[in-house]
Amino acid sequence: MFESITNPWPWYIAGPLIGLTVPALLLLGNKTFGISSSLRHICAACLPANVPFFKYDWKKEIWNLFFVAGILAGGFIAVSYLSEPYAVNIHPDLASELKGYGIENYSSLIPPDIINWNNLFSLKGFLLMVAGGLMVGFGTRYAGGCTSGHAIMGLSNLQLPSLIATISFMIGGIIMANLILPSILSL
Repeated sequence: MFESITNPWPWYIAGPLIGLTVPALLLLGNKTFGISSSLRHICAACLPANVPFFKYDWKKEIWNLFFVAGILAGGFIAVSYLSEPYAVNIHPDLASELKGYGIENYSSLIPPDIINWNNLFSLKGFLLMVAGGLMVGFGTRYAGGCTSGHAIMGLSNLQLPSLIATISFMIGGIIMANLILPSILSL
């Protein structure tokens, strides 16, 4: 039984469980799902600045902060107590491609050959972590939400802007993974 928690769940179990959060939130309190809005709530609660974007009653959305805290706590529990101590299994073709970029360590989902404190202060690290983070934040704000909000909540509500955003996220991901990331990793 413990193995059912430590091993990855198949898509036909995990997908419906994630999908069931939408009707559950709607039925339990007419709430919508999305993670990026929680950053706005945190800023509204913590920043005393007179910024109009953060001037609203964030306390009405405090449930979202508890939801995000639960995600963080669940992630911590999963990594600390439910992780397998083995290297991540990847396809041999991908392993040989990554080896060409100098990535040979798959001890975690985030290869330490790329994401580490020493690389943060290099051009490659700056592009991957700092510039990439800023672009994700800008894109989330520009699209009016993140992938979870649009792809899970918006699509289930048949919202055309969410369909457009989700298609754009997928196209951007394909371009990044196949064109831009190999160029950055070659630096």
